[in-house]
Amino acid sequence: MTGESGDGWVHGPDGARYWGRYGAAGLLVVEPSGAVLLQHRAAWSHFGGTWGIPGGARHLGESAFEAALREATEEAGLPQGLVVARFESVLDLGYWSYTTVVADAAQRFEPRLADPESIALRWTAADDVDALPLHPRFAEAWPALRARLERGAAG
Repeated sequence: MTGESGDGWVHGPDGARYWGRYGAAGLLVVEPSGAVLLQHRAAWSHFGGTWGIPGGARHLGESAFEAALREATEEAGLPQGLVVARFESVLDLGYWSYTTVVADAAQRFEPRLADPESIALRWTAADDVDALPLHPRFAEAWPALRARLERGAAG
């Protein structure tokens, strides 16, 4: 671990709670054909039963990229050295932030359920993501993330 664990809730001024005392990060992995790796969250988890990306609390002193890689390794069995970061998208609330790290995988890999936070992992075509019951924050972020992915593919 890079530093002190960031596991724990942050409570916003409106009473909303967010996981990660030092913020949080997730990894949106894109394989060569353009499919993205999604995680079906366990029913007991925050917004359980929804689809999102592997991610979680950042540790003290840990970069968003380091946290996203660590979480994707812990939750989906991401092989080391397989991804290269393409861009980051940050939701900054002033008292808490979430960074989505978008990364390209050199090849498609078989994700594996590596912890109890997931009930399924699967590669999903970008066109099919909206049809799933998405984690509310991922649902809000997905249109802009998808647009950036499409611009990158065209350029």
